[in-house]
Amino acid sequence: MTNFAFKISALAFSLSSLLACSEPTKNETKMVLDGAQIAQKYIIIDGHIDVPYRLEEQWADVTKATDGGDFDYPRAKSGGLNAPFMSIYIPPAFELSGGSKQVADKLIDSVESIVNSAPEKFAIATSVSDVKKHFQQGLISLPMGMENGSPIEGKIENLKHFYDRGVRYITLTHSKTNHISDSSYDPLRPASGLTNFGKSLVKEMNYIGMMIDVSHISDDAFYQVMSISKAPVIASHSSARKFTPGFERNMSDDMLLKLKENGGVIQINFGSSFISQAAIEHKDAYKLKLNEFMAQNTVTPNSDEVKAFRQEYLVNTPFPFASTDDVLDHFDHVVNLIGIDHVGIGSDYDGVGDSLPTGLKDVSSYPNLIDGLLKRGYSEKDIEKILSGNVFRVWQMVEDFSNNYSN
Repeated sequence: MTNFAFKISALAFSLSSLLACSEPTKNETKMVLDGAQIAQKYIIIDGHIDVPYRLEEQWADVTKATDGGDFDYPRAKSGGLNAPFMSIYIPPAFELSGGSKQVADKLIDSVESIVNSAPEKFAIATSVSDVKKHFQQGLISLPMGMENGSPIEGKIENLKHFYDRGVRYITLTHSKTNHISDSSYDPLRPASGLTNFGKSLVKEMNYIGMMIDVSHISDDAFYQVMSISKAPVIASHSSARKFTPGFERNMSDDMLLKLKENGGVIQINFGSSFISQAAIEHKDAYKLKLNEFMAQNTVTPNSDEVKAFRQEYLVNTPFPFASTDDVLDHFDHVVNLIGIDHVGIGSDYDGVGDSLPTGLKDVSSYPNLIDGLLKRGYSEKDIEKILSGNVFRVWQMVEDFSNNYSN
């Protein structure tokens, strides 16, 4: 080779090497946008946030930064949260004592008061179009879902009352069986699933355009809902039972497959005891020791002695918080089993106490979740579906079914 030819060859090699180094790899191409940027680019819907009952127990101005809790306006804006479903949670005790409807109306009033006190920050949303419009206006939408159907109080007309007040999904029951459905937490299951009234209510929810939430209900009730509902359903704050065997509150693989057939969405709960078997076992062991302590010392759950016992127990036996990666494992499992179109976010912020995973401690944390999805190879299009697209699809289908029925 002549000296001149050698120089030309070397130059070509250098240029090709430079181009190779500057060309992004496949993984780097996916990471052009990071979690924080994607969180601000797309609408984020969280299917379940327990702000109303948190404020009922201890009021705070969530239009500003708060010292406690998992949600307030500054943190929501920082995390890119656009549409947190406000949980109108009714404690199961009201099923027996009465007053469920009154409590629900009071909590709806509190959501409306948040909006009325800061209309430049929040707006009530009752439809898919509302959420999209508010996003363009820079407002945080506050759609509402009722956790526990107890306020229906056995009267179909109350369904329209709550629909007219803005509620757009109902979790049929909570931790105790009610007049609608057996609960996954309750060993007493007199209805063997849904009651006769519950079966009628599911049909009416389809007709009126109310999403059916299958979180909390027993397995038998779930399968009955699947056989009755003509519209897709949601599990507003549940996770995959594969990782928590025996924990009926989460959804089994067979249930997830049925959910796919229905066209529905599971919105992953972030609470450590929904995510990790180790957290469940720690919680169960603590309850056992606590009950022994209370019996031996004749003290009540709210006593100073119990508070001291809890503090000492956690020092000696630290709670095994789940990690963001553990949460991502649930997303992966659902996607691998039933596809990207059937999973969303249902954090249960302000509803699971101090059991939230590392990296996902409040509503400012969604970018951490998105970064994790990016690192696991999810495309931007996939992530948009998880953040809101899948829930939008179900919500719109429920609206469309109702409109077609009415017409």
